[in-house]
Amino acid sequence: MAKIKKRRFIILKVVVALLVIVLLLISPIVKYLVEKYDVKYIGREITLSAAYVNPFNGYIHFSNFKMYELDSDSIFFSAEGLSGNLALRKIFSETYEIHDLTLDRPRGVIIQNKGDLNFNDIIELFAAKEDIDSTKVPIHFSILNIKVNDGEFHYHEELIPISYFIKQVNMESTGLLWNADTITVKYSFASGIGSGDMNGDFTINKETLDYRYAAVANKFDLQIIEQYLKDLTNYGNFSASIDADIKSTGNFNDSENISATGMLAINDFHFGKNPEEDYASFDKFRVLITQLSPNNHKYLFDTISLTQPYFNYERYDYLDNMQTIFGEGGSNVTAAASGTAKFNLILEIADYVKLLARNFFESDYKINRLAITDGDLRFNDYSISEKFTIGLNPLSVVADSIDKNHKRVRLSFKSGIKPYGSASIALSINPKDSGDFDMQYAFKELPATMFNPYIVSQTSYPLDRGTIELHGTWNVRNSRIKSDNHLVIIDPRVTKKVRNKDTGWIPVPLIMTFVRERGNVIDYEIPITGNLSDPKFHLRDVVFDLLENIFVKPATTPYRLQVNTIERDIEKSLTLSWPLRSSTILPAQEKFIKRMADFLRKNPEASITVSPQQYALKEKEYLLLFEAKKKYYLESHKQTTKSLSEDDSLKISKMSAKDSSFVQYLNKHVKDSMLFTIQGKCTALLKSGLVDTKFKQLNEEREDLFLSYFLTEEVEKQVKISKAENVIPYNGYSFYKIKYEGDLPEALIKAYQELNELNEEKPRDKFKEDRKEQRKNSKKGI
Repeated sequence: MAKIKKRRFIILKVVVALLVIVLLLISPIVKYLVEKYDVKYIGREITLSAAYVNPFNGYIHFSNFKMYELDSDSIFFSAEGLSGNLALRKIFSETYEIHDLTLDRPRGVIIQNKGDLNFNDIIELFAAKEDIDSTKVPIHFSILNIKVNDGEFHYHEELIPISYFIKQVNMESTGLLWNADTITVKYSFASGIGSGDMNGDFTINKETLDYRYAAVANKFDLQIIEQYLKDLTNYGNFSASIDADIKSTGNFNDSENISATGMLAINDFHFGKNPEEDYASFDKFRVLITQLSPNNHKYLFDTISLTQPYFNYERYDYLDNMQTIFGEGGSNVTAAASGTAKFNLILEIADYVKLLARNFFESDYKINRLAITDGDLRFNDYSISEKFTIGLNPLSVVADSIDKNHKRVRLSFKSGIKPYGSASIALSINPKDSGDFDMQYAFKELPATMFNPYIVSQTSYPLDRGTIELHGTWNVRNSRIKSDNHLVIIDPRVTKKVRNKDTGWIPVPLIMTFVRERGNVIDYEIPITGNLSDPKFHLRDVVFDLLENIFVKPATTPYRLQVNTIERDIEKSLTLSWPLRSSTILPAQEKFIKRMADFLRKNPEASITVSPQQYALKEKEYLLLFEAKKKYYLESHKQTTKSLSEDDSLKISKMSAKDSSFVQYLNKHVKDSMLFTIQGKCTALLKSGLVDTKFKQLNEEREDLFLSYFLTEEVEKQVKISKAENVIPYNGYSFYKIKYEGDLPEALIKAYQELNELNEEKPRDKFKEDRKEQRKNSKKGI
C-alpha cells in the first residue's frame, strides 16, 4: 500500500509539474506560433510583446498586438491590449465562441485607392467558399460582448486625396451570434481633425439589411468636407460644424426606405477664397424634423431656419467668383460626377438629398416655421471699368405654416438696400400650384447715382441726382398674369459727359427732355399681362407721356428752369460737390463760394462750419486706376513723372482700364493667379501706401482751394473745417457740407421760400414728401 501511495504521489507530482510547465510555456509557445505561422495562414506579419493563455478557462490576452500591411512594414492595426475568452467546451460541438472580446487603445488605418482597400485580402481570406462540402457539419462562429476602449482609426483615400481620423473611440456591442441575425452597437468618438464628438447606437439585421440608429453630434467638425471640395474646386477654404439628434429606421437596399425624426444643425459655415475672405457663410442652419419618410410621402418639418446668411457674388472680366472656383459652367463638378473611379462625399450627399426630395411637391409636406434672419447678400461687378456694388442687408424672409393642405401660404421678404434704399415683397401662393399667387413689391429710395457705373459705360453721361422707386402688384391665376407696375424717378439730373474710350454714347440730356415730366420726375405705369412663360409689357402710358412731353412740356419750360435754378442755388449754398479724383471747381461753384465769402465779410457775427464728406471708397478706386495706368503709360512711352504733361494726364484719364495693352502689362507684372480683378492687380502693381498718400494730397488741395477764397476776403477765421467723414454719399460724389451759424444768406432764405411754394403747386406737390426724404438722404452718408 505504501508503494502504491508513493506511485500515486509521484504521478500527481508529475501531472502537477506538467501542468505548471504547460502554464509556464503555453503563453510563449502561443506567441511563438502566432509570429511564426502568421504569414502562412493570414498572409500578414503579426508581432506581440507578450501573450497570456489560460488553457483551463480559455482566456487569451495579447499585449502590444501589431498587424502589418500586406508585404509592408507599415502597421495596419495595433492594440495595446487584445483579450477574450474562448468557450473551450463548445469547440467539440463545432462551435467557436469568443466572448468578452476587448480591444484596449486600438489603432487602425484604412487606405483606399479607387475600388481597392488595404484589407481586401483579409476579406477574401474569411469569405465563404463556394465549394464547401455540404455533408459536413457546419462550423458555428460567434463573437459576443465586444468592447473597444479609447481607439483611433485613420482613413486615407489616395486618389483625391483624403486624410481623416477619429479618436477616443469607445464601442460596446452584444456581438454576432451564429444563429442570430441582429447586431447592436453602442458607440462614441471625437473628431480627430478639429473639435466635437458624436455618440449613439446602431442596430442592423445582417440578412435583410434593415437598420435602426440614433445619433447625437455636438459641434462635430466637418473639415473633412474641405478635402473632398478640393476635388471639385480650383481653390477655396471651408469650415463648419454639425449638431444633430437624429433617430431613424431604414434599409440599406432601398435609399428611400427611411423614416427619420429629430434635429439637424450646421454651425459657423464658411466657404470662400481663403480663411479671411468668404464668398458664402452663415451662423446656423437648423432643421427640426417631425417626420421624414419619402416612401410614405411624408415631409413634415417643425422648423427650417437660417441665421445670418452671407453671400458675395462677384463678376469679373472672365467668369465670376463661383465659376473661378468650380470651373466654367461648373465643369469641375461635372467632371468629378462623371468619374467612376472616385468616391466624393459631397456628391454622394447631394445625390442622396436630391433623391429624398424628388417627390416633395407630390407628397404631404408641412413646415410650421420657415425663417431667414439678418441676411447679407452682396453683388460686385468688376466686368465694367468702374466697380459696381450693391447689397441686401439686413435681409429677412418669414413664412407662416407651409402646408400642402392649406389654401394659401404667405411669405414676407424685407431688406435694406446698401448703400441706400429698401425692398419688400409680400407673397401669397397656392402650395399646390406655383402658377397661382399674389404678390406686392416695393423698392424705395434708391439713389439713381448708384447705377452710374452702368449708366456711364453705356451712355457716357453720369447722374448726380435722382431717386428711384418701383412698386407693383401681381395677381396670377393658372399662370395668367394681371400686373400693375409703377416706376418713379424723382429729380433725375444728368451731369457733365465722361470722355473715356471704353464708354458708349447715348444722348441722355436729349432723352431726358422727352422722358421727364413737368414736375421733374419720370413717372410711368407699366401693366403686364399674358402668362408666366410669355409676359406682355404694355407701354401705352410711356408712349402717351412721351407725346405729352413733346407737345405740352415746352410751354412749361420757364417754370422748370425756375425750379432748377432755385434747387441749384440751395444746393450750392449748402454743399460743394467735388468731381472724382479732382480738386477743381466749376465757374458756377466759384461764384457761390465768392458770394459766401462776401456774406461773411458783411456779417462778421456769422460763421460757417464745413464738414468734408469723403467718398473714399470710390475716390481711391479712381486714384488706383489712374496711378496704375500712369505707370504703364510712362514705361510704354519711356517717360518720367517729371516729363508728364497735362495732355499726357488727359490721355491717361481717357484710357480704358480694360485696354488690352494695359491688361497685358498688368498680367506680365502681376503673377498672382488669385487676383481676378483689374483693381486687385493694380493694387499689387503699385507701391504700398501710394493711393492713400495721393488721396490725402487730393483732400489737402481741395481744402486749400476752398479756403483761398475766404483768405482773399480776410474772413478765414469765420470758417471752421471739421474732421472729414468717410461716407457713401447719396448723390455719388465727395462734398463739403456747409452749416451756417447765425444769420442765413438772404438769397438762401429766399430760395427756400420759393422752392417750398413751388413744391406745394402742381405737378410737384404729388412728390413733396419724397423730395423731403431725398434732401435728407443727400445730406448723410453711411
